[in-house]
Amino acid sequence: MDTKELLKKVRKIEIKTRRLSDHIFGGEYHSTFKGRGMTFSEVRQYQFGDDVRSIDWNVTARYNEPFVKVFEEERELTMMLMVDVSGSELFGTTNQFKKEVVTEISATLAFSALQNNDKVGLILFSDDIELFIPPKKGKTHVLRIIRELLEFQPKSNKTNIAAALKFLTNVMKKKAIVFMLSDFIDEDYQQTIRITGKKHDVTGIRVYDEKEETIPNLGMVQMQDAETGEIRLINTKSKSVRMAYGKFHQERVRYFEDVFTKSGCGVLSCRVDESYVKKLLGYFKRRG
Repeated sequence: MDTKELLKKVRKIEIKTRRLSDHIFGGEYHSTFKGRGMTFSEVRQYQFGDDVRSIDWNVTARYNEPFVKVFEEERELTMMLMVDVSGSELFGTTNQFKKEVVTEISATLAFSALQNNDKVGLILFSDDIELFIPPKKGKTHVLRIIRELLEFQPKSNKTNIAAALKFLTNVMKKKAIVFMLSDFIDEDYQQTIRITGKKHDVTGIRVYDEKEETIPNLGMVQMQDAETGEIRLINTKSKSVRMAYGKFHQERVRYFEDVFTKSGCGVLSCRVDESYVKKLLGYFKRRG
């Protein structure tokens, strides 16, 4: 992708997702993810209806009329986007690849954090950490994250969710809001997500394609595993083959939902042809 084309794509995503985060998600994000506590802001004259417990007695005595302390929510938070860039993300049978939907969701979340003056960081992972961008504030930083999501070429096609979570725990010492975006076609990460869930506010966003759930009856078909590169001839006429495929997919989904939920983490699933706007809004409202 040349620079001109890349900038055009970044701009297109910025326009679409920024509008969403400004008009829809800003308030929802703010009310869902609270700040660390209250910090003193100012002293003002007492008004009818003010809580008497907030009266500043020193100032009141000095001016011989009641004054109250005003506190503000200490809002600054850190959001970490953890994005699966393995081979299976380049799958899509409708009008979009999973990767494109993941990029749009990530951009919407990043702009929501920007609007609330929070820091945003990015981890791109396969079965290794492909890229780590430490959390920072500002629009330029968010646009860099979008650029990487669009352009980055991973070295590996495989997935290791446990390794990505371990890396997060090592680099993020303070509590962060974490969104992990993947199809979660992986296993053996229950221990790691339990540890991560105790330290951070984690949400797993599963992005998937409807054709991953079932194989249609197409006769003998040559299929390639997007992560291992293995090519096999599959008889899709066979009912047992189709059932085994569907069972494998259901087990992976159930595993993801179970281990995330039991670790106190949020779960959200979005099919590529569904409105991620409705899904995110529904999730924020349920949590808020």
